[in-house]
Amino acid sequence: MRTALRIAWRYLFAKKTHNAINIVSGVSAAGVAVVTAALVIVLSVMNGFGTLVERMFSAFDPDLSITACDSKHFTTDTEVFRALRERADISVFSETVEETALVRFSGRQVPARLKGVDENFRQLTQIDSIMTDGTFSVTDWYTDPATGLSTRAFERCVPGIGLANQIGIGAHFVSPVKFYVPKRTGSINMLRPDKSLNEGGAFISGIFAVNQTKYDDNYMLVSLPLARQLFDYGDNEVTAVELKLADGARPARVKKELRQLLGEDFRVLDRYEQQEDYFRIMEIEKLMTILLMAFILLIASFNIIGSLSMLMIDKREDTAILSHLGAGPDMVRRIFLYEGWLISLLGAAAGMLLGIGMCLVQEKFGLLKLGDGTEYIISAYPVDLQMPDLLLTAALVSVLGFAAAWIPSRQAVART
Repeated sequence: MRTALRIAWRYLFAKKTHNAINIVSGVSAAGVAVVTAALVIVLSVMNGFGTLVERMFSAFDPDLSITACDSKHFTTDTEVFRALRERADISVFSETVEETALVRFSGRQVPARLKGVDENFRQLTQIDSIMTDGTFSVTDWYTDPATGLSTRAFERCVPGIGLANQIGIGAHFVSPVKFYVPKRTGSINMLRPDKSLNEGGAFISGIFAVNQTKYDDNYMLVSLPLARQLFDYGDNEVTAVELKLADGARPARVKKELRQLLGEDFRVLDRYEQQEDYFRIMEIEKLMTILLMAFILLIASFNIIGSLSMLMIDKREDTAILSHLGAGPDMVRRIFLYEGWLISLLGAAAGMLLGIGMCLVQEKFGLLKLGDGTEYIISAYPVDLQMPDLLLTAALVSVLGFAAAWIPSRQAVART
């Protein structure tokens, strides 16, 4: 095996009788290099967009979310949830209530998702980093100067930027937004349907922008007490418990432990599972891209067949001498198999270096812009080089290159 590989290596760089063989071999390696570089770049850009969107969601989504399997809501007044609050690997424990309500302002009304959050929500998420107008606040407090006691003065709300545009509100408006929710209990009064609704209101304190339609066009944050009042929930009833993990905690390990602790009645979702549909689509797109690029790479690798066929003819005398010296048919086949594989690997190495270099340049200088650089969230295409993708690319090129070299090498003895 070592002798066959050494001879193949010498053939790779040795001068051929016909210059066309060198040209075809160069074209074969160049074709593999171009497709390999393209695969590295495309996967890195897709990773870049995935990382960008993940950062956007992470400003609003918790590390872990606990919801009930068989009902919309559950109570946290249990030993299990009291134990969760005391865990060292959980730094923030936040209760939320989320339901659909009718939001009305100045004659405009739209359905929206009201999310009631407690005082821990600011520490749970990066909400302050995505405020585009005003500040984040769901309650204004009044402190009695005589007693020093604080009481709730009035309610505040924080809509997404798309929802705010739909109903025409801004952070500094002095009129309140009204909420209407059907009562959970009792019958509907057909003569006075308005009596079958819970009503509430809040003043705008700010507007957030996740840059994702799911949140920006549909969500409005309110205080947890207001949400419980509107949706007829008790003091300890929630639709979800959201958790922020302590520094150094491993999400996968904590999620597994919580699932065992809570049992089958609850779901524990990490950030990927909270946005499962979106990330699944991205994974499918990435898989389809890999399959398409693999097909193009296979076509490019077929140039190796022509290169090896011409080389076999050119090296007939050499292989005849090797046969007289005792080299068997298998050794002759391996020589040309390694020769074709080395052409593929040479192109793969050049393509990997080219792709990585272009990604690093784009990451540092942002040469390739999105539009005119001002129309999008970011000005240039994002890139994120990941080792698994580089290893996958190297393995894919190696396998397809070996397959392309194996086909003509089977006929090496017959042609020589």
